Amino acid sequence: MREAHPTERAVGMEWYVIDADGTGGRLRDDDEDFRVREIERFETEPVDADPGGYPHVVLRARLRGWDTNDFAARLSDGLGISRERVSWAGTKDKHAVTTQLFSVRDDDPDAAAKFRDAASEIRDADVEVLGRAGRSIEFGDLVGNEFEIVVSDADRPEQAEAVASELRAFCGDADSSDGEIGVPNYFGQQRFGSQRPVTHEVGLHVVRGEWEKAVLAYVGNPSESEPESTQEARARADEAASGDRDWSAVLEEYPQRLRYERSMLHSLVESGGDDPEDFREALETVPSNLQRLFVHAAQSYVFNLILSERLVRGLPFDRPVEGDVACFSDRSAPGELVVPDTDRLQRVTEKRVDTMARHCERGRAFVTAPLVGTETELAEGEQGEIEREILGELDLEPGDFDLPGEFDSTGTRRAILVRTDLDVNVDGDDVGVTFALPKGSYATVVLREFLKADPIDLG
Repeated sequence: MREAHPTERAVGMEWYVIDADGTGGRLRDDDEDFRVREIERFETEPVDADPGGYPHVVLRARLRGWDTNDFAARLSDGLGISRERVSWAGTKDKHAVTTQLFSVRDDDPDAAAKFRDAASEIRDADVEVLGRAGRSIEFGDLVGNEFEIVVSDADRPEQAEAVASELRAFCGDADSSDGEIGVPNYFGQQRFGSQRPVTHEVGLHVVRGEWEKAVLAYVGNPSESEPESTQEARARADEAASGDRDWSAVLEEYPQRLRYERSMLHSLVESGGDDPEDFREALETVPSNLQRLFVHAAQSYVFNLILSERLVRGLPFDRPVEGDVACFSDRSAPGELVVPDTDRLQRVTEKRVDTMARHCERGRAFVTAPLVGTETELAEGEQGEIEREILGELDLEPGDFDLPGEFDSTGTRRAILVRTDLDVNVDGDDVGVTFALPKGSYATVVLREFLKADPIDLG
């Protein structure tokens, strides 16, 4: 193992699996160097289907340089509708070329033409109207994502194949010169904020019922990675909280581009910002998906810490030990991608260790760790010790996730290892990689093992 950069350690990714140097290099010299396409799993009816029974219009958008939330906001503005009527299956990175599905609730029989007109006005977006559906696309309504990525100007491009070989060994395929690699299924940096990783800090305060601290972690809490004017505005918010509580003055200084922070400040101006409920209401002014993301980021941080501790203790990722909780594969998933089905869980008893190990070896099962919520049942054995130890250090327990509104979470479990067939192509100082991942897994978690670079330097 090798210690990770401070930026990664701050979000719980404390180690690299591979100790050797990586390739170095840069990501996203151009948006075209990072291509993502959803592996879709959503059925539609013809676009002329009865909008009474199929009130949601489904779109496939190919976007260049668009954050998913920003595109949804731009599309809703062009249509003259609420942003809350736009849904999607997975949030994608801004600095990329992405192909993904969206749905928009609109029972107008002529909606398709209206959508085409609105989309034609959006730069760097090619939008196709696929049809109608009886429900909106929900987060997770996909099998996974396919990636085509170029690492530019690598310092040590020859290291790519050596790293891939060691990652094959990590997933239990030590004798193979090609085929599957495996990495810990960490939540990537973008889950928490690539340049200012604070989303999990907000979520931890929410789970503890610390509403004012949650708002200030988002509105205040300046980062050196931000422009100086933004740092000054955030510092002024922190000063107001401990002093005059003049939220109007803070709002006047706040950059217009930070619209979610400004919506929170508007709420504090209207309510006075003196009562804990004022701060909870301020958090609830942001879109519902962002409210959920705060708590999800806290769960993700706990998950990352659990995986890091499992690495430290030398417990395997490709097979279970007694006390683990395993899940089976989703055999109904289309294509060749092996997808964990965390609705099918089984505790690994002493008698079942060998059987479950064989299932894991054949891609039929995965070891899991918790995304803690109100219904979470922790593991037993040494894995259970890890889970309880991490929660204790953070002063959390499953019942804390019984929260109001969008913040509430019942929790689930998640595979601790992600496997993928990865192809490497070295062209001079550039390293190209292609692979596919199940939904919820991060390409950057694969790439970090190859580059060994500080995420801040990658932009």
